[in-house]
Amino acid sequence: MQQDILINWSPQETRVAVVEHGAVQELHVERTLERGLVGNVYLGKVARVLPGMQSAFIDIGLERAAFLHVADVWHPPVEGENLSTSRATQPQIPIEKQVFEGQALMVQVIKDPIGTKGARLSTQISIAGRLLVFLPQDDHIGVSQKIPLQQRDELRNRLQALAHTVDPSNGSVQGGGFILRTNAEDASDAELADDIAYLRKTWARIKHGATQVPPPSLLHQDLNLLQRVLRDLVGEGTQSIRVDSREQYEALKAFGQEYMPTAVHKLQLYKGERPIFDLYAIDEDISRGLARRVDLKSGGYLIIDQTEALTTVDVNTGGFVGSRNFEDTIFKTNLEAAQAIARQLRLRNLGGIIIVDFIDMSRLEHRDQVLSELRKQLARDRVKTMIGGFSQLGLVEMTRKRTRESLAHMLSEACPVCEGKGSVKTARTVAYEILREILREARQFNPQEFRVVASPKVIELFLDEESQHLAGLSEFIGKPVSLQSQAEMSQEDYDIVLL
Repeated sequence: MQQDILINWSPQETRVAVVEHGAVQELHVERTLERGLVGNVYLGKVARVLPGMQSAFIDIGLERAAFLHVADVWHPPVEGENLSTSRATQPQIPIEKQVFEGQALMVQVIKDPIGTKGARLSTQISIAGRLLVFLPQDDHIGVSQKIPLQQRDELRNRLQALAHTVDPSNGSVQGGGFILRTNAEDASDAELADDIAYLRKTWARIKHGATQVPPPSLLHQDLNLLQRVLRDLVGEGTQSIRVDSREQYEALKAFGQEYMPTAVHKLQLYKGERPIFDLYAIDEDISRGLARRVDLKSGGYLIIDQTEALTTVDVNTGGFVGSRNFEDTIFKTNLEAAQAIARQLRLRNLGGIIIVDFIDMSRLEHRDQVLSELRKQLARDRVKTMIGGFSQLGLVEMTRKRTRESLAHMLSEACPVCEGKGSVKTARTVAYEILREILREARQFNPQEFRVVASPKVIELFLDEESQHLAGLSEFIGKPVSLQSQAEMSQEDYDIVLL
């Protein structure tokens, strides 16, 4: 699939869009003051151990303590066994026997803080390079699952031989395991050897830093978004990488010449008068990526609701009227929805549990085709996804790995009026709450007058449709009730002042 990568840079924010056939498929945003933490290595301090949850809270210098679960605590394999075999056969050691409060611990962030949850940590360090992932505490040699099975043994043997022959000079260290990344499938031995040397040197610098600084301290920071574009997003199908900043273009070019020389010729400095994101109306796609409703070309639409626990996607026919019969209309809508859903997951960076409610289909072959199309579109995703079949209730359940915040969490916040509910109480509901509150207050206190301070819409209701009820309450409690409109108050807010 041919694609273009557009980079819009400003001192406060970097935005990257991956475009295929004029449509945005992925959007990555990194803000200078809110840069992601995944991949960062810290020297942390154990703040609290919770045996009941088999976890610990680690202070790594952030606003909220980070979370370490016992499953993410690395320990050396039993002699004569590799790490995976040891973990599978040995009982899990309780976390209270592995860490203690006040202990200095080298940890790596594997999930960014999301919402009210702190960052998730692991004590098994991995350092990503251009072609390889380095596992300094392990001796495992692995190959990406996306590389064809018949090539894996050959690549594994090549990598193992190189790992033993690379000279650990210039302050680097020996040992460690490696995983061959997908983009290293056709890499030469010289390129792999350079990556091995670079990764080992980086690990040596991290280890040395851990002996020089007190906890909590940052030991290693992952690449910024611009650098990760060259490392992770550029592939054979990438036609161009256009950058709208000369300074960042030169910096990216220098980085590419050192680590990704094959991608340098694709870099272009954008000099157009129009903003680079205007070329493909990307800002409009961003706005649609924050909307609850996604319209399909046929006239159908999706409703996407993101919650703390899961994301739901509801498919509707909308204004689509098929040319043949209702069953074909449903099938075509679901087929188009499958393509749109896969794109929306990438564009919005949705992760965790995802439930898709397709329109009910009576024919089994239609259900199989829709499911097949969804799997085909998800196969293009860089993020790992797992999908099941249709459940007994006709729902499709799937998961998508979540490492960074979604687009909605990054670019928006809960409404201060409805506090994220998506709706507010009607003016009449608030008016009746006020009447009940006045009655409650009248039984406890004996003021000369009650004054209601509320939003204009509520006050208007009291002056018009609810005036009779308000007058009846005033007569019942034997006290006057005055009204005061406050334009800046939200519809649900009100005050009852005792005078």
